[in-house]
Amino acid sequence: MGRFLTLCAAALLWTLPGLAAQLGDDGLHKTAWMKDTFKDLREDLAEANAEGKRLALIIEQRGCIYCDKMHKEVFPIPEIDALLNDQFFVVQINMFGDVEITDFDGEALAEKDAVRKWGALFTPTLMFFPEEVPEGASAAQAAVATIPGAFGKWTTLNMLTWILEEGYTTDEPFQKYHARKFMEQNTE
Repeated sequence: MGRFLTLCAAALLWTLPGLAAQLGDDGLHKTAWMKDTFKDLREDLAEANAEGKRLALIIEQRGCIYCDKMHKEVFPIPEIDALLNDQFFVVQINMFGDVEITDFDGEALAEKDAVRKWGALFTPTLMFFPEEVPEGASAAQAAVATIPGAFGKWTTLNMLTWILEEGYTTDEPFQKYHARKFMEQNTE
């Protein structure tokens, strides 16, 4: 009986991460770590800085199987979920949405037009920003890293860590950092 209860508890814990993100009325996944803002990127950056977090945008679309995969299989992983909750200020952008965004350069436009302006072609796309963005720079110009598509645990975890460690300011590009970290993680 004890083994049966242990297996049931393990099965329940395995399914809980899949319940972490709910679909909103817009058909996009909603999580506790996403911030509901007026989508003025300079204001969002100031708020992120005030909270001691890094600003990130996540571009998604209704029906995206890769967004679904990330929200059900990757983002709920405890280490990743903790980083997103504790270290990042994440604003969701609807790839085909009409909600107005004010870009860092001051241009106000619909989400879908901002996504086109930034050249984002895939969902999900994560864009990460420095603590200070130069005047006149758009989000695409200001981003220190942009990740298009779905990735697994280690790539996602290592990218979040690389951003927090400001690896983009060093001579070690993300791919080399990721390879080094992946080797370290798999030899532990």
